[in-house]
Amino acid sequence: MTVPAAPHPETRADDVAGKGVGEGAGERVRAAVREAVAGHAPALLDLSRRLHAEPETAFEEHKSAALCAELLAAHGFEVTAPAHGLDTAFRATIGSGPVTVAIACEYDALPGLGHACGHNLIAAAGVGAALGLASYADELGLTVRVIGTPAEERGAGKALLLDAGAFDGVDAAMMVHPCPFEMADFRSFALGTLDVTYTGRAAHPSLNPHEGRNAADALTVAQVALGLLRQQLPPQWRVHGITTAAGTAPNVIPDRATASYEIRALAAEDLRELRQRVEDCFRAGALATGCEVTLERPEPDYLDFRGDPELLRLWTANARELGRAEPVERPPFACTDMGNVSHVVPSIHPVLDISGGACGPHEAAFAEAAISPAAEQALLDGAVGMAWTAADFAAART
Repeated sequence: MTVPAAPHPETRADDVAGKGVGEGAGERVRAAVREAVAGHAPALLDLSRRLHAEPETAFEEHKSAALCAELLAAHGFEVTAPAHGLDTAFRATIGSGPVTVAIACEYDALPGLGHACGHNLIAAAGVGAALGLASYADELGLTVRVIGTPAEERGAGKALLLDAGAFDGVDAAMMVHPCPFEMADFRSFALGTLDVTYTGRAAHPSLNPHEGRNAADALTVAQVALGLLRQQLPPQWRVHGITTAAGTAPNVIPDRATASYEIRALAAEDLRELRQRVEDCFRAGALATGCEVTLERPEPDYLDFRGDPELLRLWTANARELGRAEPVERPPFACTDMGNVSHVVPSIHPVLDISGGACGPHEAAFAEAAISPAAEQALLDGAVGMAWTAADFAAART
């Protein structure tokens, strides 16, 4: 596992205000940042492997958050943990420059699949970028803020942190994500969740069925309505879900039925319209059967991700310098609560290939890929690439 060799510091003696490869930070500082990440590589790889070995799900990431925070604290970062009202969030800061860059570290795992989305790599790359910048933050005019962001898979932790002020005063935010291909200009769906509960009246299906109000039938009516609605939805709108309860015995008319649904649209504005139409289908089920329905949002909406053009340009140049594959262009294919951040703060969310297309996130095989040599190289490249991009961004503003 290697970090690509840095140019010798004497090759170019540009100062921080000079023009380096990324048209920002000087070549001397870029080389030093790369060497710093290389020096921390053993600790970063160990962090990734330890997170992978002990996966923790949304809002339960106590060990994972602590491992990241402790490594940062050991290298001079001022750490607050827990932070911003979330037990498994942290905030680590170094530098006092006028430009504040936030680096997001995800570390939650998937129930039953472990790190099949590679968040062990995201966390370690974020910590690595911060460690690479630590000794040069003031020289670069940077304040580096690392934000430990729990519950990306379910819970919209970044949306909660955004509301709590974790990203206040931030000039740019960034993270990297493992994937089966390379992509700079990441795009995502907006995502909403919906929990549905029907309450009816139990009765004997033979003795007194006329006295019952069948909650399972209410859900069936709603699902039929949703199936018909899909015919008239735009191609990129999605509605999908599961029944979580619909009775306990065939000889009892169910008085309770529940379901969990997700809705997706290309933009946050479209999501609001889609939610209204989907909720009307569930209300129709209640109206048709005489049941009552409760509709709840278990988490904030995930907004569509909107990459910042300047940061994308800087990242793309730096990724090329690191020898990463040329990025592909794809339509939205996933959701992330980093989208919420991108609506408020200039942001990037590039994805790095770790499997060569052999498997993708949320597959068991991807959990194995997340500790492969290709994944660990992506971790180190992501750390250097983010550090360089942060340095170039600051240099353009100071």
